[in-house]
Amino acid sequence: MKLFLPKQHGAWAMLIIPFWLGAAATEIVWQHIPFFFGWILLYLATYPMLLLFKGKNISFYRKWTIIYLIPALLLLMVPLFTTPSIIYFGLAMIPFFIINVYFSSKNNDRALLNDVSAIITFSIAGLASSYLANAGINPEAMLVFVVSILFFIGSTFYVKTMVREKKNIRYKYISWTYHLVVTILWLLIGEWVVAIAFLPSLIRAIVFYGNPLGMMRLGIYEIVNAVLFFIIMLFAIL
Repeated sequence: MKLFLPKQHGAWAMLIIPFWLGAAATEIVWQHIPFFFGWILLYLATYPMLLLFKGKNISFYRKWTIIYLIPALLLLMVPLFTTPSIIYFGLAMIPFFIINVYFSSKNNDRALLNDVSAIITFSIAGLASSYLANAGINPEAMLVFVVSILFFIGSTFYVKTMVREKKNIRYKYISWTYHLVVTILWLLIGEWVVAIAFLPSLIRAIVFYGNPLGMMRLGIYEIVNAVLFFIIMLFAIL
C-alpha cells in the first residue's frame, strides 16, 4: 500500500526544527522519542483530515486520517502519561487548527494567515517539547518559540516571491524588509548569535530573488538554509 503523504515538503522543516530546538533548550529525555514519532504521525493525520473539509473523496481521506491518527494518539499517550499538563499545549493548537480548517474548506490553502497559523502550531510543539523534561518553560525555550515563528514566516514570504508572487514587486519588498528588520532587531537586543542564524535567510532572499531556480533547487536551498539555522540556533541556546 502506497502511503498518502503531504505535498508541502517545507512543512517537514517546521515539523522537526522547533521540536528538537525546544528539546535542546531544556533537556532531551527518552519520552521525546515517542513524542516525536507521535507528532509526525499527527501531522500526517491532519493532512487528509483537512482535505475532508473540501468535500471530495471523503472515504479516502477518512481512511488515511484514521490510519495515521490511531498510532499518533497511542504514541502521544506516553508524554501525556508522564507529564499530564502537556495537554495544554495541544489545546493551545486547536484555535490555529480551526483557522486551517476554515481555509481548507474555502480551498484557499495558500492564504498567508493559513500559513502563519500552521507555523504557530508547529512552534507550540517546540514549547511542548521543552516543557516535557521538567514541566517548565525557560527563557531559551521561549526564544526557540519566537525564532521559529519568525524564521518560518520569513521562509513563507521568500517562497511566495520565488513562486506564486514572483512578479509581485510588493511581495519582494515585504520579504526583503521583513528579513532585514528581523536580523537587525536581534542585533539591537544583543542576541548576535540569533542574528547570525537569520543572516543566511536575509542573503538568500535578496540574492536569489528573480532567479529561475526551479522547484527542486529551491527546495534544496531551503533545506540547506534550515539546517544552517538549526545549527546556529543550537549555539544560541546551549
